[in-house]
Amino acid sequence: MSSRHPASIHFSFEGFSARGGITDHHQDGWGIAFFEETGCRLLIDHQSSATSPLAQLVKQYPIKSRNVIAHIRKATQGAIALSNCHPFVRELWGQSWAFVHNGDLKEFTPPLDGSYIPIGETDSERAFCYLLQGLKARFPTAPATSAELAEALQSLTAFIAGHGVFNFILSNQQVMFAHCTTHLAYVVRQFPFTSAKLVDCDMEIDLSQQNGSDDCMAVIATRPLTCNEAWVAFAPGELKVFLGGMPLALDLPRSPVKVDTAATACTGTEKERARVLAT
Repeated sequence: MSSRHPASIHFSFEGFSARGGITDHHQDGWGIAFFEETGCRLLIDHQSSATSPLAQLVKQYPIKSRNVIAHIRKATQGAIALSNCHPFVRELWGQSWAFVHNGDLKEFTPPLDGSYIPIGETDSERAFCYLLQGLKARFPTAPATSAELAEALQSLTAFIAGHGVFNFILSNQQVMFAHCTTHLAYVVRQFPFTSAKLVDCDMEIDLSQQNGSDDCMAVIATRPLTCNEAWVAFAPGELKVFLGGMPLALDLPRSPVKVDTAATACTGTEKERARVLAT
């Protein structure tokens, strides 16, 4: 979630966490990062989000933040362990950066110079270290604009995406980057707010009762979390930048896509969800 003002992700997290073992099979760990002031509050667990006591804590104690990144894991590389759970967090330019990845990178052994070293065994953490290493090499200090940062990030992303599926979300508290290889979508919620109904559980909320006229937030997910909102699908290879709850209008080149997107197309219930969203 990217938000103009500090907001709770409690409603979306109800549906999201259900995908970690109830409505989906991503049950090999989970995690969530909340950016607060100049710090980053990180919670990770090797248990599934559907059974984790930490997930219940997040539901009972909604934390407000402008930028939140959450992840439910299906292990493709690396054991089911805390060290392999997303989000991964590192420091760059005196800022905390958080990263999550959905996908599988084949034969991905990038040249790492030691400035960032993986702690776990995943291709995801290796990709994160490579991205930060590349940004640090290009910019000794933080670049002046989000556009400069996005252009450099897309160049680095193109190399990584050549190794497989590289859907990711990355944030440094101020701005959020989201890249799609196969599946990613977002919805912007702003005035006048309406109701939202979750896909993964029987829960609906009147957003107009929870938000004011100046509130604005974007929610990004692999699959739409609600069935009655206008979610926008990313194009394969597309990198989007979100600031204050809105996507920025940047003309960025798309990264190469070398996976069979037809083989990963939605089936069954997901097709029905897509039909509902289109009506």
